[in-house]
Amino acid sequence: MQQIDILHLGKSFASSGGIRHVLHDIGCSIAPGEVVGLVGPSGCGKSTLLNILAGLDGDYRGQVRIQGRPIREQLGAGFRVAYVFQEPRLLPWFTLAQNLAFVLEAGGFARREWPTRIDAVLEAVGLADYRNDFPAQLSGGMQQRASIARAFCIDPDILLLDEPFSALDELTARTLRQSLLALWQRFRTTIVFVSHNAYEATFLADRLLVMGRGRIVQEIDLRSVPRPRSYDDLALFESSKQVIRILEQQAALPAGIPSPLPH
Repeated sequence: MQQIDILHLGKSFASSGGIRHVLHDIGCSIAPGEVVGLVGPSGCGKSTLLNILAGLDGDYRGQVRIQGRPIREQLGAGFRVAYVFQEPRLLPWFTLAQNLAFVLEAGGFARREWPTRIDAVLEAVGLADYRNDFPAQLSGGMQQRASIARAFCIDPDILLLDEPFSALDELTARTLRQSLLALWQRFRTTIVFVSHNAYEATFLADRLLVMGRGRIVQEIDLRSVPRPRSYDDLALFESSKQVIRILEQQAALPAGIPSPLPH
């Protein structure tokens, strides 16, 4: 687990209407083992920021540092980042266990470690009895659980999630959020996730960074809410209402860049 520092991060590109600024002077630090959520309206730069942290986008201004070193250097030195998308993206011709073995091989793990790692994460997400099933034999919720297991089996330094539960019904999503947090409690991986669901975000996060039009406009600290958390916790409900109020304020602003994060 290592510290992430984002310093004066900016991202823009040319469009038919001129230069479009996607990210504007983003700055924050994420502590080792912390769960940080990014919330905001569509197009505010959440997924762009996630892609930069994943090393998928290197065209930006400013700096992203892991333990004081540029992220590009860390990714080339055995630093592991796992990414969970909205869709499970399992390989359909492999069984569930083979899908996990595939990423372990790609990650350079010794073959003797594979059974232990695969068994541990499948047990943690309740899929141990389905290890020899193919993705088509699993429900959508089970496939997404498998994608979370696949991410954790490489013991990532950072886990990135881009709305991983948005396509699921609420009951299934609740189960998966709890599975995610159970694995986080075990591995203490640093997690950065994107969500459009205010209550989901407050349930998962230690801190929320609320974004609007390319900037962080407010930070909401949820570290005082004890874990494990309950969906009936009034503190989480009040925090989710606060998130919604901020997003409504951003939606009501005239065109232009919103005010930066207050000090």
